[in-house]
Amino acid sequence: MLSTPDEQLALRRLSELEAPVRAVEDRLTALGLALHRQDALAVEREASALHAALAAAVQHFSQAARQGGVPLPLRQRLALASGQVAAQREALARATAALDRAMDVLLPELAAPRQLGVYAADGQAGRNASRGSLLA
Repeated sequence: MLSTPDEQLALRRLSELEAPVRAVEDRLTALGLALHRQDALAVEREASALHAALAAAVQHFSQAARQGGVPLPLRQRLALASGQVAAQREALARATAALDRAMDVLLPELAAPRQLGVYAADGQAGRNASRGSLLA
């Protein structure tokens, strides 16, 4: 039985933060399934829902941190979710780059003019649209 005020506060904080962490995890799962199905509308919907869930989780975690801290298991779960977001973002960026390269090769006349040099303004590798190769 929890008897000290600190133990009661820790239990209350754990239960208050469980829902936002679960919402992030659920949205990540749904986004992963939408990406796997290649359902563009579902990806857009789930990405938006994930963004909202992440914003809510950050708000809850910030408040909990100001009030004495976040339990380690929940910090670990949120860190894991953050890693999953990064992995999905990387996979999507790679797929987008591959599609862009394929389009440049298949339809070179439609290729957008690229900045000459190794990197473009957005940090992506510059490409020679006429040859479909990376500039180095």
